[in-house]
Amino acid sequence: MARIAVVTGAGSGIGLASALELARTGFDLVLAGRRPEPLEEAAARIRDLGREALCVPTDVADEAQVDALFARAVERFGRVDLLFNNAGLFTKGAEVDALSVADWKRSVDVNLTGAFLCARAAYIQMKRQDPSGGRIINNGSISAHTPRPGSAPYTATKHAITGLTKSLALDGRPHDIAVGQIDIGNAETEMIRGINAARAAEPGAPPPQPTMDVAHAARAVAHMASLPLDANVLFMTVMATKMPFVGRG
Repeated sequence: MARIAVVTGAGSGIGLASALELARTGFDLVLAGRRPEPLEEAAARIRDLGREALCVPTDVADEAQVDALFARAVERFGRVDLLFNNAGLFTKGAEVDALSVADWKRSVDVNLTGAFLCARAAYIQMKRQDPSGGRIINNGSISAHTPRPGSAPYTATKHAITGLTKSLALDGRPHDIAVGQIDIGNAETEMIRGINAARAAEPGAPPPQPTMDVAHAARAVAHMASLPLDANVLFMTVMATKMPFVGRG
């Protein structure tokens, strides 16, 4: 029997790379994201790998849309074995006195409330399906530990994801729901390219931050997903080796 994975933010970046890698390792995919066209392109690539794919355009900050996402997944495939809780956004960098309340709320709505809504819907389904259980992997980010300058909304939400991960991991134990977090540093995606481009435009800007191929992050997600439910990677950090994260350079 095929395992079923729901991936949010699946149309690009880490979500897309992870969905493709999960397909290569035997998962059928439910692809969620705000834009239908990238989801359909991802689904075509997954079908070329011999796996099934269902596209469900979803705003993860909308409770009704998240509930509909999981209802569609169960209607099509009968169960959910994995949620990769990946959808997120990075608002324009700014010091706190220049931040708008709208950007703060947008970050919290997508990065934190969206992750909670998806985890809750997955948890409900994983408890009641037969056989019960499953796995939730939250995308935390290096910013769950150490911030970039001018990133208060993103950093605050990613620190909160760590607390959510720990709480879900504890609550999931009696139900065979394994919950872990992957903290990814500078995988080569549109978001990181945008950050580096914005820095390069500033006078006296530092050199671009080192990056790594997004495929390395995807393989790490697939490894976490491959474990039996009696084993769990609670936290994993995978990062570009030369990025400034640990200590002084």
